[in-house]
Amino acid sequence: MFGERADAEEVAETLGEWFPQLGVPGVVRETLAGEDDAEDAQWLVVVEGLDRDALAKVDELVEQYEGWWEAG
Repeated sequence: MFGERADAEEVAETLGEWFPQLGVPGVVRETLAGEDDAEDAQWLVVVEGLDRDALAKVDELVEQYEGWWEAG
């Protein structure tokens, strides 16, 4: 999850380059539970089908953009 759409889009583009079999992952806006203000929504990069080694690379990338990731 990312606070800025631009960060999420850059991460999605990078992941698409690193893992071409994924295509470019989608970027989705999600309002967190209990949030009243739409500006507090977070941006998600939706990725499926990565193995453990790939997830380590994703973790490093996400940290560079001060985001976080969750297994779904």
